[in-house]
Amino acid sequence: MQLIEQDVPRSAYLAADEVVDHGHPLVRETVTALGGGSLSPYEYARAAFEYIRDEIPHSRDSGDMRVTWRASDVLELRTGICYAKSHALAALLRARGIPTGFCYQRLTEDDGSAPVLHGLVAIALPGHPRWARQDARGNTSGIDARFSTEGERLAFPVRAEFSEVDYPVLYAAPHSAVMDALRSAPDRAALWQSLPSSL
Repeated sequence: MQLIEQDVPRSAYLAADEVVDHGHPLVRETVTALGGGSLSPYEYARAAFEYIRDEIPHSRDSGDMRVTWRASDVLELRTGICYAKSHALAALLRARGIPTGFCYQRLTEDDGSAPVLHGLVAIALPGHPRWARQDARGNTSGIDARFSTEGERLAFPVRAEFSEVDYPVLYAAPHSAVMDALRSAPDRAALWQSLPSSL
C-alpha cells in the first residue's frame, strides 16, 4: 500500500509534543539502553520495535485497566493498548532521528461486526525508498507481527470481505479521535466503550 504523507515538512515526523515526548529523561534512558548510540538506524529501529512489542504488554492481554497515552508514561507504567504502544515506539524512534508517522486500520470481529480503529506506525529509514509500517501491538496466539522493511509483517492484515480498511494517510501526530478517546477514559473498561470505529 502506498502511504500518503500529510502536507507538512518531513521534520514534523521527528517532532516532540505532549504525546510523543521524546525529550523526556526516561525516553532518552531507554534509547541509550537499547544501543541508540552504537547501532545502525535499521538495527536500532528493530531493537526499539521488539522492545515495545515484547516488553510492554498490551493492556488487554495483561488485564491492566490503566489507560496510558503519553510515550514516557507507557515506558514507566509498562502498559498500553495499540495506540499507546505506537506513541512509545514513535518516541524511541524519533529520539534517534528516525522519521515516524502514525497510521491506522479499521478492523472487525470475524463476522464483520464491532469495527474498531487499530493503531500502528510507519518509519522512513535511510536507504529505504518507502515508508514501512510496523505493528508493535504485541504477539499472542494467532498474532505474529515482526519488524520488516521489505514485506509487511503486521499483527492484522486487513480482510476486505469484512470491510476492513488500511487507511493510507501517514499522520505526523496521533489522530484527534484516538486522543479524545484516550484522554477521556478513566479506565480501560470505559475506553472500550469509546474507541473510534473508523476515520
